[in-house]
Amino acid sequence: MENRRRGIFLLPNLFTTAALFAGFYAIVAGMNSRYEGAAIAIFIAMILDGMDGRIARLTGTQSDFGGHYDSLSDMVCFGLAPALVMYQWSLFGLGKLGWLAAFIYAAAAALRLARYNTQAGTADKRYFQGLSSPAAAALIAGIIWLGESYGLMDGTTVIPLAFCITVAAGLLMVSNIRYHSFKQLDLKGRVPFVAVLIVVLAFVFVSIEPALVLFTLFMLYALSGPVMTLAGLRKHRAARKSIETSTETDSR
Repeated sequence: MENRRRGIFLLPNLFTTAALFAGFYAIVAGMNSRYEGAAIAIFIAMILDGMDGRIARLTGTQSDFGGHYDSLSDMVCFGLAPALVMYQWSLFGLGKLGWLAAFIYAAAAALRLARYNTQAGTADKRYFQGLSSPAAAALIAGIIWLGESYGLMDGTTVIPLAFCITVAAGLLMVSNIRYHSFKQLDLKGRVPFVAVLIVVLAFVFVSIEPALVLFTLFMLYALSGPVMTLAGLRKHRAARKSIETSTETDSR
């Protein structure tokens, strides 16, 4: 029997390690009251986290070790870091209610990641069940970055808003609401020239007011799930009502 080769794939795990470093830095920056830097670090971790999996698939370097390492990194970057930075930024003003809200978010992120790992082989790749932890972290980091950029430090408005966003993001992560995953996008195939132009314009658009644009985009994404769910339920009820009406007509 041939001995199995030991070792791990370096390239994708480098990106995972870099994402973990960014998440850890966000925590340290938050502890030192550098909240804008902490928020930016969380967004950097999001970019790196999105790259490691795609690079592993493109290069054929996927492994169980990489998958588990990525999940642990996600818990730090998108579970603990946003919760702790948000608590340090505003939730501490609510006392016990504040740290409980931060804990709800962190626990929800852990549950979301555990559910994703157990359903990875059977779930529909086109959709996420519940808001993904990076998107939830983007909501937290976005409101912090927005508040720091525009000086929104009035406790009577920011603290209740921060509390609501933190708890809502946590609940959406463990909900059964479906979100588009965008994993069906083919990055290896050819695209029209206009697609490249759209990407360039998107970068320009984000760079104008990054805090405002990113927070708005991820807030719209977070709302898209409940909106799609309600629209689907309404469509299903209308179809069922139409079937019942046609059945009653035929029975007469």
